[in-house]
Amino acid sequence: MTDATSAPSPRGAAVGRGIGIGLMYGLWKPRVLGAWRVPAAGPVILAVNHSHYIDGPMLMGTAPRPVHFLIKKEAFVGPLDPFLRGIGQLKVDRTTADRAAVTRALGVLADGGALGIFPEGTRGEGDFASLRAGLAYFALRGAAPIVPVAVLGSTEARGRLISALPPLRSRVDVVFGDAFDAGDGSGRRTRTALDEATTRIQRKLAAHLEDARRLTGRPVKT
Repeated sequence: MTDATSAPSPRGAAVGRGIGIGLMYGLWKPRVLGAWRVPAAGPVILAVNHSHYIDGPMLMGTAPRPVHFLIKKEAFVGPLDPFLRGIGQLKVDRTTADRAAVTRALGVLADGGALGIFPEGTRGEGDFASLRAGLAYFALRGAAPIVPVAVLGSTEARGRLISALPPLRSRVDVVFGDAFDAGDGSGRRTRTALDEATTRIQRKLAAHLEDARRLTGRPVKT
């Protein structure tokens, strides 16, 4: 079991992937499209829209590689704390510049692993309308391509106790997009470069989400 300051375990993330596969395919009906677009090796960032409680576990169970997610510290409570750390997930304090979390996340990329990020910062509309600069920072600093991922499932609360959860045994589409580089090729990591990269990333992610909705027959927002 890892402690709060140790590097995340690749073996633990592989175990987490197995758990995700069992849960997600047992409770829902994932339809995975474009998983071949995820590089088979080397550092990569999976940027996921976030409108369901299950988005993280769903990606853990459907991605072709084990994923280390940056997860808000509020989720690490009670027995979930050692469990999440044990399966290679990363605790992050969103209220401050969490240097420990940044170091561990960059370590995942330096070791050639897959880092999962919700670039909107928290669960919301899931439309990539508001991005934080953290994604651009990790992409530029970690020299990692970004693969956009759209998780699409109904969140209508008809007859359910918990909103923001797709109905059990319903179809959930997970669509992987083409990998792209966030930078402009100059290697710059200045504030201006980060701002430009964030704008570039937002455009790419939003376009992928719209393409994913059309591909899966989901309603396209206007």
